[in-house]
Amino acid sequence: QVQLVESGGGLVQAGGSLRLSCAASGASFRGISSYTMAWFRQAPGKEREFVAANMWSRGFTYFADSVNGRFTVSRDNAKNTVYLQMNNLKPEDTAVYYCAAQYGSTRSRNRSDFGSWGQGTQVTVSS
Repeated sequence: QVQLVESGGGLVQAGGSLRLSCAASGASFRGISSYTMAWFRQAPGKEREFVAANMWSRGFTYFADSVNGRFTVSRDNAKNTVYLQMNNLKPEDTAVYYCAAQYGSTRSRNRSDFGSWGQGTQVTVSS
């Protein structure tokens, strides 16, 4: 099993920035360089939706249209930590943000294709 712990959420004004972190660990964990690491979010009353994902070994990152150009993903493989840098935040970005991991390479945006999940961190953007 892979354990994922998110941090970095909080309250920010529209136009501001936040950086979320996701630290990965576990007895069977093979290091984040072997995983597709993703971010999803869930707003109140809405389905959990894809935000961004990164497959380090294949060198690609992909984003939801709603965040493309504002959010970036980076990694520190030595720390087994993935980051979601969120800039120019909008009130509609308000949600609980979840980190997810799937061993291997996937270009999926479907939550069902990711087997490990964190507990989530709240991001609130005020107008």
